[in-house]
Amino acid sequence: MVGESLKTNKIRNKRFFVDYLQGKILDIGGGTTPVIPSAQVFDLQHGDAQHILKYLEAESFDCVHSSHCLEHMDDVSSAISQWWSLVRVGGYLVLVVPDEDLYEQGVWPSMFNSDHKHTFTISKTNSWSPVSINIRDMVNTLYGAQPISIDLQDEGYDYNLTRKRLTPFRHSLWNYRKDTGVKRLVKHLVFLVLYYPLYVVLVSKKGRFIDQTESESLAQIQVVMKKIAKP
Repeated sequence: MVGESLKTNKIRNKRFFVDYLQGKILDIGGGTTPVIPSAQVFDLQHGDAQHILKYLEAESFDCVHSSHCLEHMDDVSSAISQWWSLVRVGGYLVLVVPDEDLYEQGVWPSMFNSDHKHTFTISKTNSWSPVSINIRDMVNTLYGAQPISIDLQDEGYDYNLTRKRLTPFRHSLWNYRKDTGVKRLVKHLVFLVLYYPLYVVLVSKKGRFIDQTESESLAQIQVVMKKIAKP
């Protein structure tokens, strides 16, 4: 997500940059706003991050950083394995992904980004999401990975705005904009004629779902891992 890494940088202390964002850095999904100006960006115009080893050599970076990109990968396990392969021994992988409870807010598919393929949680026995990935379990699959930190970042997040839940029917109507053609038109008409009047009443009384990350709020998980050995 463009600009998200710069928002995250505001809560990172100077020690973070000294310890982890040094040497040759790759920013996967960095777009036009890399995590630091000297980072090499790998984005859509450079190739498919799902198969990044087709474009870049293994163990060629001191730090691989990615903010809000992994959730767009079809196969997270394969993608993270390849991203990890890019890190030299002694280097770091810094990964930021949306937290499923704070961002998706208990609804799948995502209301705020229809391209999301997966949701993420730090550690749960059970998740409401059918595509949930447990970060701790994912880290344990990476050879030679030493977790430095796994943190929920919720600075500025208002938990009082997440109490209302949508039914699947309402969610379908909410997402009419991602459909095309006749299907989109029909859903839009149903939304306007049948649901919208009721929605206005509910909004005035109970509030509504909003994407708090459109402002300065964070709703994400940050993972820092050090590579201490290679296969």
